[in-house]
Amino acid sequence: MNESIVRLTQTRDLPDGELLALISGPEWEADLAQAADAQRRKWYGTDVYVRGLIEFTNYCKNDCYYCGIRKSNGKADRYRLTEEQILGCCRQGWTLGFRTFVLQGGEDPWYTDERICRIVRAIKGEFPACAVTLSIGEKERESYAAYRAAGADRYLLRHETASDDHYQMLHPASLSLKHRKNCLFTLKELGYQVGSGFMVGSPGQRPEHLLADLRFLQRLQPAMIGIGPYITHPDTPFHDRPSGDLHLTLRMVSILRLMFPYALLPATTALGTIHPRGRELGLQAGANVVMPNLSPVGVREKYSLYENKICTGEEAAECRSCLESRVRLAGYEIVTARGDVKEDIHD
Repeated sequence: MNESIVRLTQTRDLPDGELLALISGPEWEADLAQAADAQRRKWYGTDVYVRGLIEFTNYCKNDCYYCGIRKSNGKADRYRLTEEQILGCCRQGWTLGFRTFVLQGGEDPWYTDERICRIVRAIKGEFPACAVTLSIGEKERESYAAYRAAGADRYLLRHETASDDHYQMLHPASLSLKHRKNCLFTLKELGYQVGSGFMVGSPGQRPEHLLADLRFLQRLQPAMIGIGPYITHPDTPFHDRPSGDLHLTLRMVSILRLMFPYALLPATTALGTIHPRGRELGLQAGANVVMPNLSPVGVREKYSLYENKICTGEEAAECRSCLESRVRLAGYEIVTARGDVKEDIHD
């Protein structure tokens, strides 16, 4: 076993140069995965938590250069789910064993704070034992506080890149990395289980940017860290850029498990999109969460953040059954649980 990997496992940190060597070194992928899997088994056993993903709107006021639902994409077929449709997705998911529901959408002003709070209260009223996760972008403190008071438990807001120069390359001038980071710390202050994360292989990204992502996450100490390969969308300014690399993404998953052994790490849909066994490989690299889609089949293709997204035609029950078999073959077991983050206790 590489000495740096041993020390990273023991101390959760390394000097910049050694971390960069692991990030950039494909020869360490197997050793990283072995060490990361041992850590995830130490903290979570073979349990894999499922989150029922409900993509409830693909309207967005932002114009991020990499995203297929950016406001300037005139080819996007826009939709919004009603409160009753969202509750219907939750009812189906509860029957299938989902105990966490993730409401994800673009930054859609039509969903006012009042509407979001009403939806959250309705879900928690019908399923009080569930966890509700929101993933609806940057808001002001008052909005986050209102969602929390309504019953929201978790919030996902990927920072995408922690480097100012890289952030400016990926986003229009109307968006600010400083504001996004402030949102994440505000969410922590309000008592959310906070999730952040970043794209791997996005245009202009260098290993130093990935190192900066790790250093930012050390400051934030999130409960959840979601990463996935950047995947090109044909209707964005980056339509001619190559997608991210599977193996670099897997190395980053393993490094994250070693640096944040307590964290909830999803094997993302994007991993499954760039490789037929991408999610299973993600689990074997240290991930312990999967997020099947509970959205109505009729809208799944419309929530097109990137090209060739998988599982857009499967019914929820079919998707759940398929994923359970895949997870078991990878050596793990899907469990029916809220799947809260483990309390971080240093050895």
